[in-house]
Amino acid sequence: MKAISLAACIPLGCTSGGWNCYKHPASGLPRTQTSSRPTAKAAAAVVGGALAVVAVPTVLGAMGFTGAGIAASSLAAKMMSSAAIANGGGVAAGSLVATLQSVGSAGLSLSSRVLLGSAGFDLVSPVVGL
Repeated sequence: MKAISLAACIPLGCTSGGWNCYKHPASGLPRTQTSSRPTAKAAAAVVGGALAVVAVPTVLGAMGFTGAGIAASSLAAKMMSSAAIANGGGVAAGSLVATLQSVGSAGLSLSSRVLLGSAGFDLVSPVVGL
């Protein structure tokens, strides 16, 4: 939304002299109402970031990466089996399966939450028009 200067707004005749005393020239709404739309869009983008942080552990749990270990007959078990076969019987430290198991058992670190929240915010921002 393009910023509108106070000089471009029409006075409403109140005595406080604040933004509430002016209305937008095109919509006729008080200035505070026209400036609240970006706030709603920003709030939607923040919710998108929060959902990303909540969704990752939930999805990993559904895949079989649980706090108690890898669930039997799950996608995680199949991934672990493939990784072990490819590496001669063991899962390499730092591999995708090892990393996902770590997140599944211990959760996301603070830095991972920040990065994931930022990514969720960045994905939702263009959708809501920020």
